[in-house]
Amino acid sequence: MKKILSLSFLAVFTILVSCGSRQSNTDGKVLVSGKVENAPAGVVVLSQFTESRPKVLDTLEVNSKGEFEYEVAVDSPTFYELNLYGQRSVRLALLDENVQVYYDFSKPEEIKIEGSQDSQEMLKLEKLMNDYQAEVNKLNEAYYEAMSSNNSDAIRSIQEQAMELEAQQSEKVKATIESMGDSFASLAAVGLLNPKNDFPFLDQLVSDLNENYPNTKSILQLKQQLDEMRKLSVGQPAPEIELPNPQGEMVKLSDMKGKYVLIDFWAAWCKPCRQENPNLVRMYNLYKDKGFEVFGVSLDRTKEDWLKAIEDDGLTWTHVSDLQYFNSKAAETYQINAIPATYMLDPDGKIIAKDLRGPSLENKLAEIFD
Repeated sequence: MKKILSLSFLAVFTILVSCGSRQSNTDGKVLVSGKVENAPAGVVVLSQFTESRPKVLDTLEVNSKGEFEYEVAVDSPTFYELNLYGQRSVRLALLDENVQVYYDFSKPEEIKIEGSQDSQEMLKLEKLMNDYQAEVNKLNEAYYEAMSSNNSDAIRSIQEQAMELEAQQSEKVKATIESMGDSFASLAAVGLLNPKNDFPFLDQLVSDLNENYPNTKSILQLKQQLDEMRKLSVGQPAPEIELPNPQGEMVKLSDMKGKYVLIDFWAAWCKPCRQENPNLVRMYNLYKDKGFEVFGVSLDRTKEDWLKAIEDDGLTWTHVSDLQYFNSKAAETYQINAIPATYMLDPDGKIIAKDLRGPSLENKLAEIFD
């Protein structure tokens, strides 16, 4: 189960963007001010997110009353981080409004932001992320406990809960983005969505950004990434794969049109792939007579390892490989950088789902055939 991404990572591709047609402040400067109470020893540091990493701008002077202020030059939508004594980070989204930050270290759950509406919107994301991480932590604890006791039923249940939690989180993130209106702070949430599953939503968001802010470098970069993914989005025809089978005969993916096909990228050396194989065998035997097929694409390096894994795991479906590891032509075409990875195709050869395995695969096949 994966952790949520931090905003510092998200800012890598959200700098200098906005999703509203707002005017910049007239003098190109924004005042960052505020007050801290019951503060420990240390300093207040202001950093600006750049395309590579956060860049420290300055250490802010705090007076005897805990007050500080600092003027920054802002000529386009930009994300900042205010680090309070190394114990509390505040994300700021600045463009044309001054911002005031108030924090009392005796009340760690409370923080107040006034002024910049974009920065106030960032608090929505912080709460969303913290709530989600708390739920993920609970599932992780339960998962490790189930693993240590080898409780397969509990493991399966936790995996189902994790997938449901991720799906719910995606909907919450999209609702939060929509609630932000024209605030460019919404771009800080882009990395909280899975582009494979939420491609239409992200595509529309970036399209609107590009229209409102043409020739903005970071938007163009994000648009290019989505354009590269477009051909592999749900609803698109699956690109052809033509590779040799274990007998050395060339086999085409398109030859399987007319059936529901799961393209399974795997390898003998991939432990999660091998752990998934018994479930895939069970699903294949259950639905193969109803029109379900598996097209296994191995990213192995040697034919011996590939064939042995097929035999040992009892994989009786179609197999192909050029034995080129991640340099495989098929892996390049389908932008595979980690396995296991799957694509589900309908009888017309169009992509209808991605990354199905375990309970998600079982549920999808039941939806199709039962």
